[in-house]
Amino acid sequence: MIVRTARPDEYDLVGELTVEVYVRGGLVSPSSTYVPKLRNAADRAARAVLLVAEDAGEIAGAVAYCPPDSPYAELAGPDEAEIRMLAVLEKARGKGAGRAMVRACVERARTAGLAGLRLSTQRNMGSAQRMYEKMGFVRTPDRDWTPVPGLELLTYALAF
Repeated sequence: MIVRTARPDEYDLVGELTVEVYVRGGLVSPSSTYVPKLRNAADRAARAVLLVAEDAGEIAGAVAYCPPDSPYAELAGPDEAEIRMLAVLEKARGKGAGRAMVRACVERARTAGLAGLRLSTQRNMGSAQRMYEKMGFVRTPDRDWTPVPGLELLTYALAF
């Protein structure tokens, strides 16, 4: 599994992949106002760092690494980075794509000398939460939030 920065010619594919994972996975409704944001990978690449996991030459997933100055960082403090919109295609699950992308984000934050890395996840994303916990992330219930009515996001942090 190779994790690398997404290329501009891959932005449309990454956007569609992210929408597919979130809609098919029941994380957002196809009519959600969040879908256009998920689809706009070019904006994530311009305002954060858009990473992809590549398996045997095919993109298996994507994630936005958001340094402290990124407008995509919604809950990170000034000395923290944030992970956003982690998506792994169903056919690629269990191959380590999610873990590899999170590890790449951890490495970026550590290399930047930051104090930690934060993320939000939905309550029904149990397998992702187990992965985060195995990687050393801890729940931060005091930072849980509701971006839109009816959607509670759980938060995790990894301190360095």
